[in-house]
Amino acid sequence: FEGELGVQPPTGFWDPAGYCTEGDKYDFFRRRVVEIKHGRVSMLACLGYIVPEYFRFPGFLSPSSAIKFSELPTGLAAITKVPALGWFQTVIFIGNMELFACYQDPKKEPGQNSTRLVIGYTQVKIGGISGWEYGPFGVPNAPSIADSELRKKKLNAEIANGRLAMVAIIGMFFQDGLTGSAWGDWALYTDSPLRFFGGGGSSPAYKPFDPATELGVQEPVGFWDPLGFASDNDEAAFKRRRSVELKHGRVCMAATIGYIVPYYYKFPGFLSPSEGVKFEDVPNGLAALGKVPALGWVQIIFFAGIVEGAFGVTDDYKNGTPGDYGWKVITSDDPAEKEKKLAAELANGRLAMVAIIGMFFQDGLTGSAWGDWSLYTASPLRAFENELGVQEPVGFWDPLGFAASGDTTAFKRRRTVELKHGRISMLATIGYITPELTGRFPGYISNSMSLKFADVPTGLAAIAKVPALGWAQVVAYCGFCELSAGSSDWKVGTPGDYGWKVLTSDDPAEKENKLAAEIANGRLAMVAIIGMFFQDGLTGSAWGDW
Repeated sequence: FEGELGVQPPTGFWDPAGYCTEGDKYDFFRRRVVEIKHGRVSMLACLGYIVPEYFRFPGFLSPSSAIKFSELPTGLAAITKVPALGWFQTVIFIGNMELFACYQDPKKEPGQNSTRLVIGYTQVKIGGISGWEYGPFGVPNAPSIADSELRKKKLNAEIANGRLAMVAIIGMFFQDGLTGSAWGDWALYTDSPLRFFGGGGSSPAYKPFDPATELGVQEPVGFWDPLGFASDNDEAAFKRRRSVELKHGRVCMAATIGYIVPYYYKFPGFLSPSEGVKFEDVPNGLAALGKVPALGWVQIIFFAGIVEGAFGVTDDYKNGTPGDYGWKVITSDDPAEKEKKLAAELANGRLAMVAIIGMFFQDGLTGSAWGDWSLYTASPLRAFENELGVQEPVGFWDPLGFAASGDTTAFKRRRTVELKHGRISMLATIGYITPELTGRFPGYISNSMSLKFADVPTGLAAIAKVPALGWAQVVAYCGFCELSAGSSDWKVGTPGDYGWKVLTSDDPAEKENKLAAEIANGRLAMVAIIGMFFQDGLTGSAWGDW
């Protein structure tokens, strides 16, 4: 379909979803008809959005309902104004266009509509009623454009304009739904919930609440609310969230300090005399959780309850300023200086929330919240850093954390699977390439079906050519390889070692080099064969000129 109408710069033939990969001409014809129809409807819809801004019919849209054309709003708001009988007329009109007035004859080119008269299941041809064929600009029975190049240019322009109109009308719907108008100056969209303030008309009389002017709106991101929590213009909800943000930020600042201080100072004496636990016995970070006695946890929960209940930390946003518990630490007589300090508290609290989560992760993974990675010898990630396959430039690379548990058995099992898949992929990659370069075996792959090796195409297309008995042989061979080689190599020996040596050497360094190369080549082959599958499925060949 690369020579069809609609293939235009800069994208050329663009089919990212692969609708045309099967090469079905009927499906392409049907989709092109739908595309042209939707494009024409969308072009009319775009004009229908624009024209009422400059002109409306005089008189009544519905005399019985006393609705004038001038009273009908533009865009989505008009949906609720049209009376039920009006919608009935709309549906009848669309049905008439689909069935009779704009019929697409499957024998004619896409978009070449004509009229027809259908009674029951029979098409009736009556002069003057059916058989009209629309010419340029929809004029019935008008002659086609004689110049073939000019005609092609105009048909391409119609498809391009229709595509643009489909995107435009969806954009108008969204903008209309969000702001109350399909276009215009953003400053005029005073009724939009994105404005964060109420009032009507072209300019609101007041601005009772605007989160965009609250504390915490700072460079470089400014007012940042990607999830739209504040878009409902609810001041009470905003204050509650601000109170929670401040509380969490303060707790995290204290927690961050609590991670750092014990590296430089610990209290003398006993944390728990009854348990014989000294302060110096308690490790830093997450490891401390297992050292604190049960009564210590009771004390911590009791203290947190006192702070929550006795100091009014749950009512601050209801009765006053979020985060103001009645005792001042960050304050100033200078309003500008006070605002600067409170904004700094918010920013530092946000940083501390990110920092403490980072410390938790780093502590959980490495045994410490910071320090030189070379010192984290106790980390489970260290268990496999010297295994085969750890190579430059990425080194030990386990982004999904499969090896984070340090389980040697699980690592060996995965290494076996990796080697097996790599070897199969290397063979599969060669199997894609060899028939293109060396040709195929002579003779028959299936005598009973008179199927020659030369008749089997390369790549995915071969799947449909292999007879059922051939698939049975393939499955039987795979089963034989699996069962005869055994699946316990990773349990009782070296992953991938099935007893027969191909990559070996008397020199241990040379042997390790070869085995590492096998892993690297297997990884490359796994990526390569997947790429070949995709390219073959999309283009019909695993390589070649697009």
